[in-house]
Amino acid sequence: MSSNFGDYSTVVGDPVDRRADDIPSKASSSPVKAHTSRFQTHTGKSRMSEFTTVDYTIQDRPFFVPIGKDGVIAALEKLDSQLLGAGRTRLLSKKKPTDWTGREVVPGQLGLINHGGSPKVLTKPGRYPRFPLRNWWARSWCGTQGLSDTVIEFRGLTVVQVSQNQAAVVSDPQNHVFVIKNSGFVAYAIEGTYDVLSIVDQTHLPTVIKDKLTGVVLGSTHEVKMSSKVGTGQNKEYVVATFLNIPASNCAILQRGDDLELLGAGQSVITNPSVTLRGLYTLGENQLEMPTKDIFTRDQVPVSLTIYLKWQLTEPLKLTTHGYNTPYDALRDKTQSILTQIVAHLDYSSMVKQRSLGPDNMEDGSDPSSAFLDALRTRAMDEMHEAALEYGIILKDLAVIDRQFKGEIAATMDKLTTRALQAQVEAANVDRENSNKIKQEEGSLSVTRIKAQAANTQADADAYRVIAAAKAQAQKVRIEAEAQAEATRLAAEAEAAAIRTKAQADADVVDQFAREMELRRIEVARVQAFGSKTVFVPSDGAGAQMGSAMALGMAASLGAQKATNK
Repeated sequence: MSSNFGDYSTVVGDPVDRRADDIPSKASSSPVKAHTSRFQTHTGKSRMSEFTTVDYTIQDRPFFVPIGKDGVIAALEKLDSQLLGAGRTRLLSKKKPTDWTGREVVPGQLGLINHGGSPKVLTKPGRYPRFPLRNWWARSWCGTQGLSDTVIEFRGLTVVQVSQNQAAVVSDPQNHVFVIKNSGFVAYAIEGTYDVLSIVDQTHLPTVIKDKLTGVVLGSTHEVKMSSKVGTGQNKEYVVATFLNIPASNCAILQRGDDLELLGAGQSVITNPSVTLRGLYTLGENQLEMPTKDIFTRDQVPVSLTIYLKWQLTEPLKLTTHGYNTPYDALRDKTQSILTQIVAHLDYSSMVKQRSLGPDNMEDGSDPSSAFLDALRTRAMDEMHEAALEYGIILKDLAVIDRQFKGEIAATMDKLTTRALQAQVEAANVDRENSNKIKQEEGSLSVTRIKAQAANTQADADAYRVIAAAKAQAQKVRIEAEAQAEATRLAAEAEAAAIRTKAQADADVVDQFAREMELRRIEVARVQAFGSKTVFVPSDGAGAQMGSAMALGMAASLGAQKATNK
């Protein structure tokens, strides 16, 4: 979001391979002339941005051979052919290796020989005898180095090889600085030297740039410096290359003269001395609490507000065009101006009750603080949104989260307001206590009502239980009576059936003696049942009258005895 470099910080270039369609263009409303990145294609070279990079590797250099897919040895052979064609001393030694004595060169290494101040290179593995064999006079053995070493420097010979994540910053004999990425070269300097200034890890740059206000990481940088001798032997260091690693959703603004360029996310390096890095920005959402300067109300009461801002930068070129290094600087100035105009038309009383502005305190016009709220909602938010668009910023939220009144008038009015608030608090406490008592009584009444309902329910349950028990008892008696009656009826029927059976059996007896014997048995049973002194009187015929007379006589005798006893 914020720029962490001055407007005149000079940095130098980057051979970044990117297409013109990938670089956003400037807004048409910018008064600064928009500069569109252009690309030139050179045979065997990568496509470079003219705005951000001066690529000296595309120039034809004497005795400079890029390392191709055939490797270092093939490049050395090509360089040796160029030297031989120019009538200069060969680079590769014609000595043949042996297998019995001498200096040893193993596979994967180069043997280095100082031949009268000129370099000689042994590329074939084996042993190379010393003096006096094989013409070793005027030569000195300088050791070996690996074919895959990143940098080999020997007697004007320079070999550079960098991997996918590395970048080599090199100064040529004319002090032109260029960058090598994912490639390499073999060069022999006739006048001057090729100096490897630095090997940079592009994805882990040491200097992390953060926004000082929001703490957002804007990117990381690394400056490569070159030491130069100035005047009478004094050495000074100068920045010759600046590497940039810009995270996603971030960008950088570059400037060359009056032209601006938007550099998107990714890895970049700047080597053009005429390019200035204006700053790094984030295109994501940011939020911040911003205190304002003292603002006077209409009744001359100074007030200081704390504003909550939430914004998103969408067009950094507009912001840079207006001369602001950060979105916060632009929003701060505009917010202060708009709030000053709003508060200057409001009284202290219309602001004293309202401390914040948000969706929860959108109140109607009857509230005393509605003037302040309405002004903020209708004027501040709208004007801030329109003003932010001019700077390429989208304002997403604005809220007043605190205010502080100052001065003697504010202190006096604050005391009065405090007393009124205390009275309101006391009244609210009394109302709260009354409400609590009412709720307690209502709770007790509810409990009594519930208990009464429980007692009624219990009584209904007991009555229902008694009725159910009575009904069960009656049902039981009825069932028992019906069972008894049924048993009696069955017993009577059984007895009648037995009598009928017996009578039928007696009727079936036709023998006179058997009948006589049955009558005798009946007589014996009757005597046994009533006793031997019982007199049986016939109840019909002539004997019946005699029986009645005997009964009357007996009754008269009993009555006479009773009267005598009295």
